[in-house]
Amino acid sequence: MRLLIDILHPAHVHVFRNLASEFTARGHEVRFTLREKECARDLLDQYALPYEILSTQKTGAGLAFEFASRSARLWKLVQSFQPDFLTGVMGPSIAVVGRLSRQLGRQRARTAIFYDTEMAKITNWFAYPLADYVCTPDCYQGNVRGNHIVYPGYHELAYLHPDRFTPNPEILRSAGIDPESRFFVVRFVSYEASHDVGASGISSDTKVELVAQLAQRGRVLISSEGPLPPALESYRLGTPASAIHHVLAFASCLVGESATMASECAVLGVPAFYISPTGRGYTDEQESRYGLVHNFTENRFRENWLEEVLATIDDPTLEKRSAAGASKLLEDKIDTTRWMIDFFEGEFSKTA
Repeated sequence: MRLLIDILHPAHVHVFRNLASEFTARGHEVRFTLREKECARDLLDQYALPYEILSTQKTGAGLAFEFASRSARLWKLVQSFQPDFLTGVMGPSIAVVGRLSRQLGRQRARTAIFYDTEMAKITNWFAYPLADYVCTPDCYQGNVRGNHIVYPGYHELAYLHPDRFTPNPEILRSAGIDPESRFFVVRFVSYEASHDVGASGISSDTKVELVAQLAQRGRVLISSEGPLPPALESYRLGTPASAIHHVLAFASCLVGESATMASECAVLGVPAFYISPTGRGYTDEQESRYGLVHNFTENRFRENWLEEVLATIDDPTLEKRSAAGASKLLEDKIDTTRWMIDFFEGEFSKTA
């Protein structure tokens, strides 16, 4: 089997890297295509995964040009590689190229989109119907036009399931972080993704206040997609991108604007506070069902969330409640990589 995986964001490398490794070990051929954004290229290099760069991240009006140019490059690669499946997270380019290739009789590839973000309405509106499969977690709350397949998991369980990941305290020690100390990870995002159009996050003044309050309670480590206020630059986390999940696993909690990182903490049993004007079905479930993510989204984003976040952090029962929630989550959910392997091999066997 030949599988082409399209990477649009560094987090997508993690979603598919174990699938790629296992497929290669099983004799399948796997290639990655890449949109250069933040540390995505570094991650592919660190995991020794073969890739071809299709585009570099653009913002605003440049997104349309980037989409057109990377789709044209993807078209050429698909004609030469002749994959059996195109896959990726979100997947606008693979959806268009896959459908055109099949309609024009140029090759047989089927397209499988994996997605968990309901708010990306424009992209989902045109990409979903073009795909052969749209695979979402069973907590997905959006409407899917197309062949909708659900599974009882999260993207983050493709690489942080206990069968896939073991936290290593030595990685923290080598970076000057005491894994047994109380420390907080703070995550800020750039709001430059296509699904972030029109959205804005935590103000600079509130960022400074948040860090000041957390610093009274422990060490603060900041992960940020963009520039930080000068007063916060000294808090920036300096570990390699591949070390972030080990850092999260030993953190007291996460406070930030990234739904993905909040979900990563949830599956690791670390309490997370997701602060954003937009919500997600999976973080909603991780709050209502497991008590692991505390969502301050939509209307709650405009309230005085900082006071409530600090009160919850100071609750002495938080760690115990989070451990219980994580145990239940892992009982309910699956190894997403294992599900992907079974899915692709099962669908391939129907036409082999």
